[in-house]
Amino acid sequence: MADANNSDGRKDANSKPSSSGGKQPGLSAEQVVSGFQRLRQEQRSMATKAAELEMEISEHSLVIDALKEVDPSRKCYRLIGGVLVERTVSEVLPALENNKEQISKIVESLGTQMQTKGKELNEYRERYNIRIVGEDEAAGKAAVAKRESEGGGTKGGTGVLVS
Repeated sequence: MADANNSDGRKDANSKPSSSGGKQPGLSAEQVVSGFQRLRQEQRSMATKAAELEMEISEHSLVIDALKEVDPSRKCYRLIGGVLVERTVSEVLPALENNKEQISKIVESLGTQMQTKGKELNEYRERYNIRIVGEDEAAGKAAVAKRESEGGGTKGGTGVLVS
């Protein structure tokens, strides 16, 4: 590999196109992988947030069910912004139901965003021929067969392998 470097240690101009995969000029394999990992992390964080909100919905449901069986004039305590406030059940119950509805809408919105991010991730994978370690080999062979049937042929060395 000594012939690929100049005397000052920089890579020769002839070695750069092989690292970009020939997809877009200026993007190295490392940049492609980091972009892919960024998209995956964004999707994971959305899924984590959606799971947390689902837990909040179930907690709200438990409290709502418990308060429905209680006298509406009975005192109860609610934590608002870190401050414990004394209210009546008749004041707290509608607020809890409203909060539950708002959280449900946010979860639906996150689901839509996750689907969009998933499509973006798949397009990115196809654009840069990214394969994930442990991915089913049959799926990879099917994708190669599809590309060959579309006239794309195989392009050796253009894929990026992500662990």
